[in-house]
Amino acid sequence: MDIPVSAALRRIKPSATLAVTAKARALKAQGRDVIGLGAGEPDFDTPDHIKEAAIRALREGKTKYTDVDGIPELKDAIREKFKRDNGLVYAREEINVSPGGKAVIFNAMMATVSPGDEVIVPTPYWVSYPDMVLLAGGTPVFAATSEADGFKLTPEGLARAITPKTRWLILNSPSNPSGAAYSGPELAALARVLLDAPQVMVLTDDMYEHLLFDGFAFKTIAQIEPRLFDRTLTMNGVSKAYAMTGWRIGFAGGPAALIRGMSAIMGQSTTNPNSIAQYASVAALTGAQGFLAERALAFQRRRDLVVSMLNQAKGLTCRRPEGAFYVYPSCAALMGKRAPSGAVLHNDEDFARELLDSEGVAVVHGAAFGLSPYFRISYATSDDVLEDACARIQRFCAQVS
Repeated sequence: MDIPVSAALRRIKPSATLAVTAKARALKAQGRDVIGLGAGEPDFDTPDHIKEAAIRALREGKTKYTDVDGIPELKDAIREKFKRDNGLVYAREEINVSPGGKAVIFNAMMATVSPGDEVIVPTPYWVSYPDMVLLAGGTPVFAATSEADGFKLTPEGLARAITPKTRWLILNSPSNPSGAAYSGPELAALARVLLDAPQVMVLTDDMYEHLLFDGFAFKTIAQIEPRLFDRTLTMNGVSKAYAMTGWRIGFAGGPAALIRGMSAIMGQSTTNPNSIAQYASVAALTGAQGFLAERALAFQRRRDLVVSMLNQAKGLTCRRPEGAFYVYPSCAALMGKRAPSGAVLHNDEDFARELLDSEGVAVVHGAAFGLSPYFRISYATSDDVLEDACARIQRFCAQVS
């Protein structure tokens, strides 16, 4: 029989980043020599003290249902993290814990967005933002950024995007896919626009907070402009900084009414996050933090390697990002030319497909992030693998004519 497809499902598309990772995995299983640079996942292991906390929780039988949106111990650890790192003070009822950062955003959209509501999404964007808005019945409004502006939303661009229907602005700093990060003055300039639009809430995705380079100081918008505190959801998690992607713990601080709404969504969908992962996350947030700076230095070294080698490839230009573990190089100079196979490169999707077929390097095409002609590389892998991959990209570009 034909399975009926819901209107919500028809509004969205599969995640391009997950699709690229799956394709690279499948090709490897077939024996192909493939380097996958699509996954946004640190190659470092979860630190031992976090693993040990999980083992203790298992041995102590902490395997039952917990409070829907997080155990009190974790909520208190998150409160202390926000105070320590960001100067933000939340009560326990203003904290949400969800099964991953993606779930935090999804729950917030589902709890607040109705048909006709608009959500401003700067481009390039993380692939899931627009689809989560669409699932909630809202309309994503894309606010274009440019490489000249460092892939960052300007106050003028924000003002143009705001309408009476605007419900949210989503800000991601440092950014996936560009690695761009907003400085304090840049956030203050955006905040001035938002103060004149009291109907707009702000969801700030700070997942890459601890992955900043060259002494760049992290700031989040509620910290910069306290008058926005009561309408800001400050989202973070343990996935990237603590190498805990598979543990699936995201968290946020925000207005108590919003947090209650998100908890209600969870109560009829996921219920609580994994109990063992919650206790491990307490250890992550309250334990030794020194390794965070060490890992950031490793990512900075990898960034420098990748940016240097890509800028030596014919037809590519690559901006040096402030943070995260992505670069977003332009392949505009190669558009309209022929790949080694003879196929014409009409767009960045053609570029990514031909690069994979010819050299076995899997990247994500820029159209998936809403800004072309670019492509995204995740450099969350070893220096040797990155050097090999970039050499293959150079070889491919040299043969484009």
